[in-house]
Amino acid sequence: MHTLKIALQKSGRLSEISQELITEAGISLTNGKRTLIAHSSTFPLKVLYLRDDDIPQYVADGVANAGIIGEDVLRESEYPLEVVYRLGFSRCHLSIAVPKEQNYNGLKWLSGKRIATSFPKILRTFLAENQISAEIHFLNGSVEIAPAIGLADCIFDIVSSGSTLISNGLKEVETVMQSEAVLVAAPGLSDEKRAILDNFLFRIKSVLAARNNKYILLNAPNDKLDEICRALPGMKSPTIMPLALEGWSSVHSVLSENEFWGIINQLKEAGAQGILVIPIEKMIL
Repeated sequence: MHTLKIALQKSGRLSEISQELITEAGISLTNGKRTLIAHSSTFPLKVLYLRDDDIPQYVADGVANAGIIGEDVLRESEYPLEVVYRLGFSRCHLSIAVPKEQNYNGLKWLSGKRIATSFPKILRTFLAENQISAEIHFLNGSVEIAPAIGLADCIFDIVSSGSTLISNGLKEVETVMQSEAVLVAAPGLSDEKRAILDNFLFRIKSVLAARNNKYILLNAPNDKLDEICRALPGMKSPTIMPLALEGWSSVHSVLSENEFWGIINQLKEAGAQGILVIPIEKMIL
């Protein structure tokens, strides 16, 4: 029987979210973190727990058939892997940051400067595309302290909330790329492995869709149904069922939570009552 081998980060928040996603997709894993290999008894899957920087090479070499990594790690590795799906979590961006007292006046400021980073390949490409000559200092961690200790004039690093930059007296001046978790695959997968990967992705998409969408129920006066239905940006048309109370109907729909909070006042003004928002466990698209 064919088995899909997928590489995950062995630690960190992206690893935790990835494993939660796999579990919610009905794929149980043995506790293999100590041995760095886990097997599933409910799906033809084997998980390899690796350092994030090693995952692209393992997938490119065929040791793993697929992997879940940050897009920034993939770009820095420069391995020609297929991005099968953008997963939408672990979002961040890579930016250039300078000391807050600096009068930054655009990209030309970077010319001749020393830039500390853990992503030298991405930075080198960015500088070349903008015809900027600067000195790149590679640091494997603690990049944000480089200006304070005199090692560099500025940094190029991952930014999530920006709090680390602020605490180290830095300000963000140029965003170079956006990043999120991506499912990647090795080039030239066999038909059998591709079929398992497609099934795996189908399950993952169902879980992600359920997380991002809510089931909404509300009571509406019949003379306001058209207005309320126009306000609902859900999947196709909503379901409408008559209530025991004459002149009223129950409206059911599915929409993203963000969309709901944007239209709730519009629904109420149109006469909607008894609005319920219910989590969805799985959502088959």
